[in-house]
Amino acid sequence: MAAGDYYDILGVSRNADDTEIKKAYRGLARKYHPDVNKDPGAEDKFKEINEAYSVLSDAQKRQQYDRMGHEAFTNASKGSYGGGGYGGGFNADFSGFGDIFDFAGDIFGGFGRQRGPRRGDDLLMRIEVSLRDAVFGADREIEVMHAESCTTCDGTGSETKKTKNCPKCGGTGQIRQATQTPFGNFVRQSTCDFCHGKGKVAEKPCSKCKGSGHEKVRRKVSVHIPPGVDTGMRLRLEGYGEAGDHGAPNGDLYIEIHVKPEPRFHRDGDTLLTKIQITPAQAVLGTTVEVTTIDRRHLEVKVPAGTQGGKKLRISGEGVRKRGRPGDLLVEVEVTIPKHVSGELKELYEKILELEGKKNPGGSGNEKKGFFESILGG
Repeated sequence: MAAGDYYDILGVSRNADDTEIKKAYRGLARKYHPDVNKDPGAEDKFKEINEAYSVLSDAQKRQQYDRMGHEAFTNASKGSYGGGGYGGGFNADFSGFGDIFDFAGDIFGGFGRQRGPRRGDDLLMRIEVSLRDAVFGADREIEVMHAESCTTCDGTGSETKKTKNCPKCGGTGQIRQATQTPFGNFVRQSTCDFCHGKGKVAEKPCSKCKGSGHEKVRRKVSVHIPPGVDTGMRLRLEGYGEAGDHGAPNGDLYIEIHVKPEPRFHRDGDTLLTKIQITPAQAVLGTTVEVTTIDRRHLEVKVPAGTQGGKKLRISGEGVRKRGRPGDLLVEVEVTIPKHVSGELKELYEKILELEGKKNPGGSGNEKKGFFESILGG
């Protein structure tokens, strides 16, 4: 895991463009690639560089990173297994290091793909959360079906827990085929189809996993959803993906968030928007109304006299929590006009119209609209 700010790792400014970021990345990758740099710590540095680039080169991830900050982005949550034996941790949305050996071949033009145990595949799950949980964070328990190391053979695939060199490739994991052509001899190298490139096979195939070294297991995982998540954001649970080859790390579990719509609230970034309804008299004279927040608290909000329909009143600190700084809640005022009035209420409205007419003698009928126009903003 990267030890510092992603911009610092790549040595670029926070407003660097894509070209600057890519140039810095390629320069550092050449310097610290494990096939070139044998110094202690070079491989870890190379992983940090790839991690930083995977975020800053993606517009959406970079925007999330800038908004949430390094700590919230990379240590967004913690997870734990229900009955599992592997301890991993959550990290906010970023893809893995990519295929670093493909990258090496691209820039050095001759390094082959690293042989050896293959890392496990990543898994992707999608979960729905309420807007309230997205604002404040929440703990959820989910079930994951994935491959783990076989408990009978300890992931070796062998009943005796011992392996031997592949009889087809001799332990190299590669098959070489020579072809004679008019232009000379050509050698084609491909992955061994018997050992699938591992170079090793089971001494005696395990009866439980049939020599695969893996078994499917259903696990319960506790997930902490950090405050401020939004639809499309992914959390990464390290090590909770599919099991890798014997001696290789597991893949990761990605959890993609979908925030369910909330009828009473609309979200715009860190700001929440809700609506209240008041009467024409309350709009003209001013009033105090009760507003229910996203976490179901009740606040009193003062509506100033002469408030127009559509006006938004701001309540600080009642919006989305992010990076320790909550956004605001905007309360949009709607003035409700009664469709039918009778009795004393009708007489009062007629009296208002009469008074408005006296203020506008010789009017052309517009005086009958003045009261409502003043409330609804024309």
